Amino acid sequence: MKDYKRLLTIQDISCVGQCSLTVALPIISACGIETAILPSAVLSTHTGGFTGFTFRDLTDDIPLIENHWKKEGLKFDAFYTGYLGSPRQIDYVKDILSSLGKENSVNIIDPAMADYGKLYVGFGPDHVEAMKKLCENADFLLPNITEACFLTDSEYRTEYDEAYVKDLCEKLIAAGAKTVILTGVSYDDATTGVVVYSNGKLEYYRHKKIAQGCHGTGDVYASAFAGALLNGKSTFESAKIAADYTVACIESTIGDENHRYGVKFELELPRLIKMINN
Repeated sequence: MKDYKRLLTIQDISCVGQCSLTVALPIISACGIETAILPSAVLSTHTGGFTGFTFRDLTDDIPLIENHWKKEGLKFDAFYTGYLGSPRQIDYVKDILSSLGKENSVNIIDPAMADYGKLYVGFGPDHVEAMKKLCENADFLLPNITEACFLTDSEYRTEYDEAYVKDLCEKLIAAGAKTVILTGVSYDDATTGVVVYSNGKLEYYRHKKIAQGCHGTGDVYASAFAGALLNGKSTFESAKIAADYTVACIESTIGDENHRYGVKFELELPRLIKMINN
């Protein structure tokens, strides 16, 4: 019988807009993983391209949910954290990782806080410092270039070479992460890719670069990575599967002007499942 694992993902819910939990839950579940959720906030839509959205902060509920799960004796094989809205939420999540994990549980951390050289709106130095502490607990850390720079106090560059990328990865490992999966690594204008760095070894998977960006692709990538990894794929193979799946999701979406808020990831789930089962 196939090993049946339980993962807890902690991030917000955007009720419309394919990102965060509305992406993580279906993708990881489709990979055959029991997926529990802990919502950090509920929004009517995500914040990219929408106006007048509602927002309900659930920070105060997080320790109450944790305490209930403790009483029920619930434990998790893996954790996947995404967007967290405040240093206080990050502190709560750190406690959950230590209190609700099974022996040898796996921590997959996406430090979703920045892109294109800037922090997300509403985040400041205190958020970065709190995220650094959370990332110390990462078995698998999935930053983009910008987030890696903030986490390591490094200079952000739009043009760089492998030595620069390796230096970022080594600093993240020195800070506590066991394995780094660095996304959005482009050495030329036509391609981009993913770097996997562990035990002093750097591997790079290059794929084509799609000019049109889409909301939520980082969440799609991290969710597919978690699903592949927990199905026994190697770190590099999981990173490759997640990249290929994300590209396919974007290609299924571009050209549809009415679908501006995310990618049509559902259409490509059979492809993801096939890649994982091969």
